[in-house]
Amino acid sequence: MSASPKEQAAPADLSALLRHFADLRDGVHGDNAYSRESKEQLFVAAVSLLGPFARQALEEMNAQLLLSAGEITGGQARRTRDGSLIAVWALTWAQQREAGLAPVSLQAYYGADFHHPHLRGATVGEWPLNVFTPEQAARELPTLRAIASADLHNLVFQRNYGIVPATVERDDGIGVQKV
Repeated sequence: MSASPKEQAAPADLSALLRHFADLRDGVHGDNAYSRESKEQLFVAAVSLLGPFARQALEEMNAQLLLSAGEITGGQARRTRDGSLIAVWALTWAQQREAGLAPVSLQAYYGADFHHPHLRGATVGEWPLNVFTPEQAARELPTLRAIASADLHNLVFQRNYGIVPATVERDDGIGVQKV
């Protein structure tokens, strides 16, 4: 007999969302970062941890779609004029530059007025749907998860973490307390 959805461990993307919403609820980032300074230290550490994976994703795109004609730059955390922190991994290539387009980018961003950091891209909003077989549909699961997680995050951003029952009603070891 298989475990019920409530008994199963949450997939990584949903666990990350629960930690994110618990941060909002508890006013903390990570285990004990309450001050902007301590949160910025965690951001810089996160950028270092993400770097190899961001580069891998862009290297895969460069090899497969740009036939290795691109160049990957960036990845260092830097402060912007408004006091935010950002790290950008960018993939550029001749045709993109000649067309005057922004590079493909992965961004770690900690806005000056944000409670905690976020990941984002430069232009993400639409995703292609070209599914014609069950196997192709199954391979879209990570994309569907990412889109659903981003959508729920944006809904919380529009209101607050209280719209997510697991953030206020469940105790699952990530600091979420029953109320």
